[in-house]
Amino acid sequence: MSEQSAPAAGEEHSLAVVGAGIVGLAVAREALVRRPGERVVVLEAEDRVGAHQTSHNSGVIHAGIYYAPGSLKARLCVAGARELYDYCEARGVPTLRCGKVIVAAESRELPGLDELERRGRANGVPGLRRIGAAELEEIEPHARGLAALHSPATGLVDFGAVARSLADDVRGAGGAVVTGTRVAGASYAATGRAGAAGLRLELAGGEEVRARRAVVCAGAWSDRLAEAAGAGADPRIVPFRGAYARLRPERRELVRGLIYPVPDPELPFLGVHLTRDPDGEVLVGPTALLAGARDAYRLRTVRPRDLAATLAWPGTWRMARRWWRTGARELRHALSRRALAAEGARFVPELDADDLEPGFAGVRAQALARDGRLLDDFVLEEAGGALHVRNAPSPAATACLAIAREIVDRIERHTRP
Repeated sequence: MSEQSAPAAGEEHSLAVVGAGIVGLAVAREALVRRPGERVVVLEAEDRVGAHQTSHNSGVIHAGIYYAPGSLKARLCVAGARELYDYCEARGVPTLRCGKVIVAAESRELPGLDELERRGRANGVPGLRRIGAAELEEIEPHARGLAALHSPATGLVDFGAVARSLADDVRGAGGAVVTGTRVAGASYAATGRAGAAGLRLELAGGEEVRARRAVVCAGAWSDRLAEAAGAGADPRIVPFRGAYARLRPERRELVRGLIYPVPDPELPFLGVHLTRDPDGEVLVGPTALLAGARDAYRLRTVRPRDLAATLAWPGTWRMARRWWRTGARELRHALSRRALAAEGARFVPELDADDLEPGFAGVRAQALARDGRLLDDFVLEEAGGALHVRNAPSPAATACLAIAREIVDRIERHTRP
């Protein structure tokens, strides 16, 4: 089978994967590596693979520093980064191990840097070390800070190119990647030969796809498909728009690799940072602004259904009451080039608002609990006979191969005779 614009009628698949982002494609590839020749289909609503979070990001291959030891993120990011570098080398997808510094610009940030160092060492991040101001300046001549962590294993890649390579792997192994096909719901019922139990995936046009197993990797729309399959409403996906500015070409020498601040440990966002992207451009950002649509790549994009879902969720208001000061600061960053530049100038003092040009934006599909907690870890949940990926923000792209292994392990355990 190969890339198609519609699923073949009457076929029963061993595995259906909903969503052709980098995680969904990695799951399909992993299933075919383990069981060559099985009928695997990937169903994607857009007209191309990797259309949303996969291709709207800074391209950073994270090393695993930030995540609570023992969490899925910690375990899968460290393993996934190593596997991703190997995969890209084998497939000819360019990567750049440019390294990263996390800078404590003020004394109040030093305890946070201590905690990141503890986490990174507990997680087994390769090569991680604490450096002082002088060594920071050697690595990043224009950066200033009291102390920093240096992660030489952090790098860059075009995740869209990785997704296209994974799609080629799926097709090459006999699977199908079906674009322009939106899944509206699923039901668990007798299907296939001898009435064996399986799934019927209902498509928006009224057709259906039959499969013995299914994995839903629908990103910003994952909660809707989970609920349609019988899962609870908690957590809800709320979209956060992250906008980047670019440095003018003549100012790119301000950044050699990746320069990050010490983030707030209670939030799943990493703060405004400076990132040299795979094409050599330097990005400043992102912002983190609650958005009016799950595909709000333009600031003014508002979709009534998406906005209503966000506003009707009790967790939204509980989050707002707790983090309104942070929200106000992010709004300033989104609306003011000068405010965004000032944030980056905390650790690159030469940075000025005139150095910035408009960049691009992505939308982070963030799971928000009913009690107002922004969920930090990956969330996998079974409902309606399928496994649903309900929270997979960064570093999901870095960890995609390891996440795929985790998911296929789980579905195989539940389908063994």
